[in-house]
Amino acid sequence: MTSVDIALLGATGFTGGLTADYLGEHLPPGGSWAIAGRNQAKLEAVADRIERLGGARPEIISADIGNADSMAALARSTRVLVTTVGPYLKYGEAAVKASVEAGIAYVDLTGEPQFVDDMWLKYHDRAVETGARIIHACGFDSIPYDLGVLYAVQQLPEDVPIRVRGYIRANAEFSGGTYHSAINQFASMRESGKVAAARRKAEPRPDGRRVRGSGKIGKAPELGGWGVPMPTIDPQIVLRSARSLERYGPEFTYSHFAHFKSRRMLAASGIGLGVAFLGAQLPPTRALLYKFKDPGAGPSEEKREKSWFRFSVFAEGGGKQVHAEVTGGDPGYTETSKMLGESALCLAYDDVPKVAGQTTTAVAMGDALIERLQKAGITFRTVTSD
Repeated sequence: MTSVDIALLGATGFTGGLTADYLGEHLPPGGSWAIAGRNQAKLEAVADRIERLGGARPEIISADIGNADSMAALARSTRVLVTTVGPYLKYGEAAVKASVEAGIAYVDLTGEPQFVDDMWLKYHDRAVETGARIIHACGFDSIPYDLGVLYAVQQLPEDVPIRVRGYIRANAEFSGGTYHSAINQFASMRESGKVAAARRKAEPRPDGRRVRGSGKIGKAPELGGWGVPMPTIDPQIVLRSARSLERYGPEFTYSHFAHFKSRRMLAASGIGLGVAFLGAQLPPTRALLYKFKDPGAGPSEEKREKSWFRFSVFAEGGGKQVHAEVTGGDPGYTETSKMLGESALCLAYDDVPKVAGQTTTAVAMGDALIERLQKAGITFRTVTSD
């Protein structure tokens, strides 16, 4: 089988298609890549579209997540395997397993904590043995937060206790895949808690350093409005980076919030989440919730062009304070496909840290990926520093 630098699984889906277009446009001279899946005709149509748009035409590899041999062959044929096939709890393990055994780099878009914890329990140690790099959450979950905090922390003194607060605000329509993943998470919170507990018991903590999360609902003094703690995968990713990197200091505390301008916006969001959570607990209402959004559908380009996100970071340590921001356009689709594509390109072509096992974007790519994303139009900037 032909060997390529990057292989993308899921290119016939909505977000996968955007990622394929991005890779085709930004593949460097001399680079090679492929798209993979079961449906040859649909893959050919994607390749034709990319070529018609002026991008580098990908090779096509036949692969089926239900066929372990085909997945193993796919992983052996590339240096970086990218997958957009979710929900990952249902469809993600085959690509992780194949990548680990092949000893290659793997990136995905998952925001599902249970999947990430389960993959750590099953494959982290083996990935360390084979040299594989397993990097989850390489889209809006969780790159702006993971790299935004790294960007701010690097502007503080070294070897001092550090405290960081992050506030996310966005105006966007999120993908059907993200919506279905969220419903799945609401429905499996008890099982997710068990898996998380098993990981906490098995995963070592750094010696001589303390890393913890905190935060409660309240006013956002620096921005106005309100901050609500976010029980998403994003703060978990930030804390894992902090445990792995001594640059985060001997004591690191992170608080992660959704930012709301008014109490009315806060209340409306809370009601919506409450309805979704309760509805996801019973099979009949969960089935109705699934029907609200097709996992393969997405908004128009016009809608995406009007969307935006802003992640505000307030970091302090050693007597210094930093206010930084990560900003961009449509987070659910346009910027997510850009982040995923640049992650793959970074792993394939840049000089990045030599790490192995399940890790994070800050640990595995760090400054190299920040630089790539800045060149691609996602802004990392220091608002104030004193």
